[in-house]
Amino acid sequence: MTETPWLVAVRAAESKKATDIRVLDLTGITAFTDYFVICSGSNPKQIQAIADEIGLKLKEQGELPHCLEGYNQAEWILADYGDFLVHV
Repeated sequence: MTETPWLVAVRAAESKKATDIRVLDLTGITAFTDYFVICSGSNPKQIQAIADEIGLKLKEQGELPHCLEGYNQAEWILADYGDFLVHV
């Protein structure tokens, strides 16, 4: 059995030493997403590494982001997967 995609994102972030990992369950609260995964990195390279690992692990499950913002500057990165968002 495969894990839920937002949990895959959490485990990928953990593997790259992300800090302050939080998951907000927004099911029934918002119309635009069900879960919001939030985590932090200590510098732009780590922020990109976290986002890359999350993207890779989700792609292995057939999940591709609808939109990816902030990657080049890497002060923050937002990936929209429809049912859930990831903010690094």
